Amino acid sequence: MTVQSGLWWRSLLWAALVPGTVTVYAPYGLLSRTGALETFALGGVGIAGILLIGAGIAILLHCIHQFAVTGHGTLSPLDAPTRLVIQGLYRYSRNPMYLGVMLILTGEAVLFQSLPLLVYTSVCFLLLNLGIAFYEEPRLLRQFGREYEEYCRQVGRWLPKL
Repeated sequence: MTVQSGLWWRSLLWAALVPGTVTVYAPYGLLSRTGALETFALGGVGIAGILLIGAGIAILLHCIHQFAVTGHGTLSPLDAPTRLVIQGLYRYSRNPMYLGVMLILTGEAVLFQSLPLLVYTSVCFLLLNLGIAFYEEPRLLRQFGREYEEYCRQVGRWLPKL
């Protein structure tokens, strides 16, 4: 199934605005102010950081694609999927897109060996959890009802249920 051109461009726009701000623009500003941009080294720790970033980007792009193709929407609440996305990585985690973002941020903190960026990552994780629990999940329950309830029973918020 192909994604219509307008939806594809909207998906790219929202990806640049939302995860782009959280994973690129804000960390760049933080690293610039602390001088950490000039201090990274590509030893074993740096390579681990790059691998985490790469995994996070791959997960994020897969999820954005799933939202467009399966859900017929973007990651923006203003242009959200009209169908519940439970395929691909969403079979294992209700929030793989956020996991991708967290992997990117963790990889950046490791790559630049930055405690301020690690604190920022922790704050982002806390805010994501609050947003999911108090906004996103109630909204999805209202939108998709029993289908979403059943999905929540079968799939963990962050990690697969055993």
